[in-house]
Amino acid sequence: MYDARISSLQAAVPALQVLTDPTDLAHYGVDWTRRWTPAPLAIALPADVAQVQAVMRWAHAQGVAVVPSGGRTGLSGGAVAANGELVLSLQRMNKVLGFDAVDRLLTVQAGAALETVHEAARTHGLQYPVDFAARGSCTIGGNIATNAGGIRVVRYGNTREWVAGVKLVTGTGELLDLNRGLVKNSSGYDLRHLAVASEGTLGVIVEATLRLAEPAPATRVMLLALPSFDVLMQVFQALRERLGLEAFEFFTDRALHHVVAHGAQPPFDTAYPFYVVAEFASEGEAGEVALLSAFEHCVEQGWVEDGVISHGDTQAAQLWRLREGITESLAPYVPYKNDVSVRVSAMPAFLAETQALLAAEYPQFDVVWFGHIGDGNLHINVLKPEAMANPDFVIECERVTKLLAATLERHGGSISAEHGIGLVKKPYLRSTRSDAEIAVMRGIKAALDPAGILNPGKLFDP
Repeated sequence: MYDARISSLQAAVPALQVLTDPTDLAHYGVDWTRRWTPAPLAIALPADVAQVQAVMRWAHAQGVAVVPSGGRTGLSGGAVAANGELVLSLQRMNKVLGFDAVDRLLTVQAGAALETVHEAARTHGLQYPVDFAARGSCTIGGNIATNAGGIRVVRYGNTREWVAGVKLVTGTGELLDLNRGLVKNSSGYDLRHLAVASEGTLGVIVEATLRLAEPAPATRVMLLALPSFDVLMQVFQALRERLGLEAFEFFTDRALHHVVAHGAQPPFDTAYPFYVVAEFASEGEAGEVALLSAFEHCVEQGWVEDGVISHGDTQAAQLWRLREGITESLAPYVPYKNDVSVRVSAMPAFLAETQALLAAEYPQFDVVWFGHIGDGNLHINVLKPEAMANPDFVIECERVTKLLAATLERHGGSISAEHGIGLVKKPYLRSTRSDAEIAVMRGIKAALDPAGILNPGKLFDP
């Protein structure tokens, strides 16, 4: 049934592209969680910042809820529009706007794909070091809105560290130009950082100024087979002490099983219970000596049973595929995902307790683990048995997530490391944030979005 509000929106913003076809509503109304049935009012695709402002002024006046939308690669339901919201897609705002060679700053529209940013940085002989497998489809606006991390956080940190400035359209249509690329700026609150990890609840990120870094050094990739879970942190500590670590990623035999079934080549003739992919700076003879010494040390200690060291980019890409292909290989199972973090120093105790918890509570499910162990981030994927109804599966997984949240609280961790809270993790926010913190968060939202129309129901209830 046609909604008169769509005519009102088109009258208010005459040049705005608006989609109402059911196929478009279904496509733009969900993210990768695929748990909710999309039911947006319409899809608005602005071409510039002025149109975003006009849409938000209209939505504020009409009391229409708005869901900001990027690449919709999120895994927490943060981009879901299931209750008649207007989806505001930044898809058309995907340009690289400029480069400042002196400050090494790249300015892009929020709809630019992460891969586009990588390519733009390379054309200037630099790099944007935040990276993960969804680089071709995720957008910078979404990366900022969830403070995305990825595979090189151990070396370069999260998205937050690379955001020099943000333009944000508030719930009333005001445009805020936050920090403007300054290195030093102590003139009051740094509102730029409020936009980071805000999940579209405080404003629509329309533009970002990003810091770039020196090109990455020449690197090698190492795949290690581990005999037990207990030695994981010893291997990490040994490699961190001896090598210039760029990445340290862990995954289980079940993860490898699914990636190989999806087309990757098995790395060893023998199966092992746990694996690590490590990337590290390695140049010249000294680098070769260091990496061989580190590998031999881990073998001598009994921490590593087998290994492969890359020789050339092709082999390095094959080894990385074993880690980066996990999410894609699991997608057909519609997995229930947990994305948690603790301090690296707390990781050994947390991992031991979590392994015991999941073994006890999920004996009937295929549980696939992987994670960025070097920055304390663990991903837990629970696969639904084919014969089990999805609602029953979700109920069972949510029961265990409550137990996991309590474990995180004891270890001072977070229920969301890099995917956001969205709808999926909202019930467990209090395991990470105190009532006082949540009250402050609500106050900040009320200041920037007084009508409560920006991504309502995400992060916390209205």
